[in-house]
Amino acid sequence: MSWLYGRLVRPVFFQQDPEEVHQMTMRCLGRISRSATASELVESICGAPPLPVDLFGLLFPNPVGLAAGMDKSAEAVPAWKSLGFGHTELGAVTWHGQPGNDKPRIFRSPPTEAIVNRMGFNNPGAQAVAGELAHWRNIGRWPAHPVGINLGKSKMTPLEQAPEDYATSFRALWPHADFFVVNVSSPNTPNLRQLQDKSALDAILAAMQEVNVAASRQSAAKPILVKVAPDLTFDALDEILELVQQRNLAGLVATNTTIARPVSGDPVVQRVYSETGGLSGKPVRERSTEVIRHLHKQSRGKVPIIGVGGVFSVEDAWEKIAAGASLIQLYTGFIYEGPTLPKRIVKGLVEKLRERGMTKVSEAVGTANR
Repeated sequence: MSWLYGRLVRPVFFQQDPEEVHQMTMRCLGRISRSATASELVESICGAPPLPVDLFGLLFPNPVGLAAGMDKSAEAVPAWKSLGFGHTELGAVTWHGQPGNDKPRIFRSPPTEAIVNRMGFNNPGAQAVAGELAHWRNIGRWPAHPVGINLGKSKMTPLEQAPEDYATSFRALWPHADFFVVNVSSPNTPNLRQLQDKSALDAILAAMQEVNVAASRQSAAKPILVKVAPDLTFDALDEILELVQQRNLAGLVATNTTIARPVSGDPVVQRVYSETGGLSGKPVRERSTEVIRHLHKQSRGKVPIIGVGGVFSVEDAWEKIAAGASLIQLYTGFIYEGPTLPKRIVKGLVEKLRERGMTKVSEAVGTANR
């Protein structure tokens, strides 16, 4: 299947506009999601073996999840479990629906297996996404794995009103998801990364935890994580880590896309890298792992981390787990490697654990730091 994708499917896709391919893929997955028979067929091909992870009070069937950015409007929620993912992070979702930045806004760099995007949080808005999630539950198509939502700031909302903006989205979506990720690290919304400043982020987290406490009077509070940028200094990461612990958050997602650009003499690569936006894929792998390692060491392994950035293989996944990630996520690797990548990574992780006399992913987390 991976050979078929790499030799036949991907070359055809890569001759077309990236966003048009994405939209076509999501429409197809949406149709699969509405059919139990189609979902079962996909799972028979792409389904991953069990490798359960117990984290945030949730049971993940395996440690490989779908990163935010792929399914922004919850249009294919059931399909991701069929494709072998152990969890899904939807979004980013903002309170106000918004079209995002002008097109074109996605650019591929095949020589470096990377993507530059400047989507700009295009999504239908929190209320519309809440309605879509309720629909999947109502028709009995909710997936058997945790579903998270990545929350962003509406572009029209001034920075000083960001706490209310995030909290309002959180309130609307709270009943419909298993965990939430605060995204203040995307480079594609003007000035958003200013919200990574300690005082600004603390105000957002305080507002969200207030909602969490109020809503949890009827049931358990929802896990909240913060997604950090790979471009932050270690000192800035330490400040965020301190806030995560002070506000009793569930953990961190490391990392988002980068505004940095590696040096390349390839004119095709240079042309893509000259585009404004966040770079993802293989070029961000090393820095992402470096950030994970730092956060794990600084927290003495007490703050769970979801590792994302440049995961294309079981070796990449193992590197992040050994550095301190309890779960990992895919996005760009999934685009380049195809629909069986989650299955291949989980099978490879099972084998790596067996070779080391381990049975659980938790036993391998942070082993490279000891």
